[in-house]
Amino acid sequence: MLNPQSKQSLKVLSFVGLFVFCFLSCSKDDDPDSTDTGVDPDPSGEQTVFEENFILGKGSKLINYVLSEAEYNKFIAGNGDFAMVSKKVYEHLNDNFDFIFILSVETEQPNDLYYGVTQKVKNDVEGVGSSIYDNTAAYGSQGTLKSIIHMPRTEYIKNGPFLHEIVHYWGNYDFIPTTVGGHWGYSSVGGQLGGFDELIDLGGNNYQGKLDGENRFGTFANGGNALPYGNLELYLMGLIKESEIESVQVAENPQAVAGGGRFTADKITTFTAADLITKNGARVPSEESSQKSFKGITVVISTSKLSDERITSINMDLDNFAKKGTPDWGNFYFNFWQATGEKATLDIDISQANIK
Repeated sequence: MLNPQSKQSLKVLSFVGLFVFCFLSCSKDDDPDSTDTGVDPDPSGEQTVFEENFILGKGSKLINYVLSEAEYNKFIAGNGDFAMVSKKVYEHLNDNFDFIFILSVETEQPNDLYYGVTQKVKNDVEGVGSSIYDNTAAYGSQGTLKSIIHMPRTEYIKNGPFLHEIVHYWGNYDFIPTTVGGHWGYSSVGGQLGGFDELIDLGGNNYQGKLDGENRFGTFANGGNALPYGNLELYLMGLIKESEIESVQVAENPQAVAGGGRFTADKITTFTAADLITKNGARVPSEESSQKSFKGITVVISTSKLSDERITSINMDLDNFAKKGTPDWGNFYFNFWQATGEKATLDIDISQANIK
């Protein structure tokens, strides 16, 4: 979990201010016969009311789940009930979502709360450093759900750490050694989960880590949605071949030094692609047969119903994040398709076929 106290060590993050340490399958086919929903459509045709407090918003891109103030505040305190949300989803919708995105509607970042957190509920991919397990039943899924993500502000769809949270499904689970749990730490991965992309030996066990040519890098995040996935992240996601893995430099016993991106280390170890495969085993499924089309459902939690204007605004950000093309928000922030090197897609629409 990325906490606010860690921000001074990540100069790169200060211009975005949105980052997180997170803890930590193919989607089922849509059922074309699922046409009788048994729910109460709004006369305007702009929303579908599953329950008074569980509403499919206009545009069919998000669910507004209205909670009691006490239940909502649990999420803001960092102990929200993810299973409560996911089980509510499966009361009304089919089990064909890889990710459940829970968004709170805070206007400011809550003090002492993560900017985003991921709860991984299963792993069915070999060779990524994690054991195989399936805890989906505890969340009401029959096996499809990969992880549940919570971010306290809807603005983080655009700014991040949305990309960061998604890739936590695949890494870092000891795929490479790290002193920053769950992240790339002092390594040359240079991706969403941290690391530099250039290393300069200053002599005397002193090193300068750089990112995009600047003297800076984050050990657990690298600027929210402002950079794409790194080479190793693309491999773990099943989007590039084993032969495309770049060697990774990892610092042993690293210690930060005052100044952007500088640190000391006992030594730097280089792991080749062959080293990484020997350590972790081959990825199964490989890039040839891995999943490349993902589906997520967005649940916006609040203590009162969202206005049409707020839903429209969130819909626009979701559309841009999932767009197979350049997002309307410009070139500074990457969407999912761009961040994957145009190799994977994310569907966030809630179709009639998704509804029970």
